[in-house]
Amino acid sequence: MTIPDIQSGADSRKITIDKVGVKGIQYPIIVDDREHGIQHTIAELNIYVELSHQKRGTHMSRFLEVLNRYHEENLISQLDKFLAELKDKLKADAAYVDITFPYFVAKKAPVSKISSLLNYQCHFQAGFKDSFELMIGVRVPVTTLCPCSKEISQAGAHNQRSEISIQVSYHEFVWLEELIELAENASSCPIYPLLKRVDEKFVTEKAYNNPKFVEDIVREITEKLSADTRITAFHIESDNFESIHNHNAYAMVSRKRKC
Repeated sequence: MTIPDIQSGADSRKITIDKVGVKGIQYPIIVDDREHGIQHTIAELNIYVELSHQKRGTHMSRFLEVLNRYHEENLISQLDKFLAELKDKLKADAAYVDITFPYFVAKKAPVSKISSLLNYQCHFQAGFKDSFELMIGVRVPVTTLCPCSKEISQAGAHNQRSEISIQVSYHEFVWLEELIELAENASSCPIYPLLKRVDEKFVTEKAYNNPKFVEDIVREITEKLSADTRITAFHIESDNFESIHNHNAYAMVSRKRKC
């Protein structure tokens, strides 16, 4: 008995779909770790292809078929090969993958030096149309203290948890840890998973002596990334989750290096 292939049928509406595929796949991956060589983690994957206007649908099962051939390999180091195979298997002109995962870094408390793990949300966004393109990124929790509040107050100043997002494209390798450190150095003070009283005193005073607006943060990171010749493009965002307002403060800079 022949089973009909409905997805491969023709479509008369002449509309190309930019991305069609599967989302929310939980999958083990291996990423480069500057201190330990590699780190095993669990990622969430969204995988897509471009669908020609001539075809009614794509074959969803084939995304998983191709992905599972990379189970015993380092998927991240072979994203170009993975996407090229997707294009071929699904007869598509373009293929894309979004990979989001927790990445763990051991951080020592600033005074007590007690070490504990802090997780950062990281991601890779890759595409292969005419050529392979990759952007890597991190979301870094930090502390910021308002310069205006410090200037106008007789005692204290309001501070808040903030999140800095950095995405970069590059032509020479960039560590995730480098982007994390770049974000933390641009803040009023880094976040630590474990603090004793001597550490809490240190981070409170450090933030107070290092006030930053969201504008300060994105400008400082822009200066650093613009001077890094490895970087070909970047996107920076800073969100301050305000402690005295029911809204956030936000700033963004996006740049592409001129050829």
